[in-house]
Amino acid sequence: MVNLALFNTLRGRRAPATDAVNREGAPAYAFTPKHALAQFAATGCLNATFYASAESQLDTVLKLAANLDGDFVARTAVYAREHAFMKDMPALLCAALADTGRPQADIRLLERIFPRVIDNSRMLRTFVQIMRSGAVGRKSLGSAPKRMVRSWLAARTETQLFYASVGQSPSLADIVKMVHPTPATPERAAFYGYLLGREHDAALLPEVVRDFERFKRDPSVPVPDVPFQMLTALDLDREAWAAIARRATWQTTRMNLNTFARHGVFDVEGLTDLIAERLRDRQAMQRARVFPYQLLVAFTQASSGVPEPVRAALQDAMEIAVENVPEIEGRVVVCPDVSGSMHSPVTGYRRGATSAVRCVDVASLVTAAVLRTNPSATVLPFENRVVSVRLNPRDSVMTNATRLASVGGGGTNCSAPLARLNKQRAQADLVLFVSDNQSWVDAQWGGGGTAMLREWNALKQRNPRARLVCLDVQPYRTSQVTDGEDILNVGGFSDRVFDVIARFAEHGLDSNHWVGEIERVEL
Repeated sequence: MVNLALFNTLRGRRAPATDAVNREGAPAYAFTPKHALAQFAATGCLNATFYASAESQLDTVLKLAANLDGDFVARTAVYAREHAFMKDMPALLCAALADTGRPQADIRLLERIFPRVIDNSRMLRTFVQIMRSGAVGRKSLGSAPKRMVRSWLAARTETQLFYASVGQSPSLADIVKMVHPTPATPERAAFYGYLLGREHDAALLPEVVRDFERFKRDPSVPVPDVPFQMLTALDLDREAWAAIARRATWQTTRMNLNTFARHGVFDVEGLTDLIAERLRDRQAMQRARVFPYQLLVAFTQASSGVPEPVRAALQDAMEIAVENVPEIEGRVVVCPDVSGSMHSPVTGYRRGATSAVRCVDVASLVTAAVLRTNPSATVLPFENRVVSVRLNPRDSVMTNATRLASVGGGGTNCSAPLARLNKQRAQADLVLFVSDNQSWVDAQWGGGGTAMLREWNALKQRNPRARLVCLDVQPYRTSQVTDGEDILNVGGFSDRVFDVIARFAEHGLDSNHWVGEIERVEL
């Protein structure tokens, strides 16, 4: 009799053999070098994650960049900054293009993308610090990067540079000392003198600088319109804090609601309404490049002193932040990973600066947002197995995300939701996973592909038009499924990732999928 263990009828198409192992040592599929770099650029923050150290991330990114052409590295840097809203990784990719071992054409590429990627002082400081650290092979800026930094300085007014002078390691003064810009006007010469603590003509300084120096000498004068961080070390009364709150940027407001409450800002007439309206201001949110998860943090960490209208405004802002989540025709299934590794910080561990937001919070937020737009969607949270949780599509995104993030904690079994669908012989048109993709509970050695891909192939037998999206929230180099016409691996946690998912759900993408999106970035 034939050996049925060898020749049992296969369900669906054959899964290709795995070619890698994940961080748990389980079989997996390796991303191509381009896809791997894109994954790190959109999700990596150069901090230690559940499975990888900051140093190993840095080493991986630099090796990937060194072995890819400069054009793709440049496009990835632009994509990571303009679409994924990342900070450290785009700056690192710019620094990698400045490596002395790269062709001269890469320096010209860097000059083209520098203003787009290094678009504020925080990005400038990060770029300079990476360059002088020696991480990319040199411990100085070099002539071409110095020229780019001088152009960055020259493109801004003295007032803009004063606002940009907040921050250290390095400070803007340190950067000016490194690149030796030549002042084009007496006003610029006076400002550089002021910035560097050297002799200067105070009368030529911008009015806001003179107002700030006057306020430091006499706090009874009106509070100057300067960055929030310049004032916090001073002894300020409630009225001064109220003045700060009136002029605060959207991000400063979001990050300092508890600070405003401690200093009595919400007791000042009209400020509660003003701050609430600012938080739900659509244009202000767009300028701030807000991550939806930042609103979740502000909402969950708001103290009892933050008034209810402000908390309600955060929920309104969340609805705005995720409003481009697509309404998808057909049957939608969302599978958030709630396993133990997903309870680690989404941007990794860094002493003194670890984010309160966990990977599971992002997964829950994405799930709640999709459910809000697609109320008939099926939600299958998973760890070792599928976890039962009741969500109401009519509840706010914030409420459902908070409820979903409170479950789970076991091992990772990415095939569990698909196995459940197959057992129920369920129909599906789009299945969305949000995970770190480090599945190990369902690991099987000896060939035949991963359990997740085998279950997907079985589901495809019943649902030939179904599509699978795996949204990765951590910077690793493997997945449990391979890219194909019906499978998209994508990374990131800004709301822009929904644009890619929406196009894939409706029209599909080319065979390159997400890498193709990056290669279409205009330089």
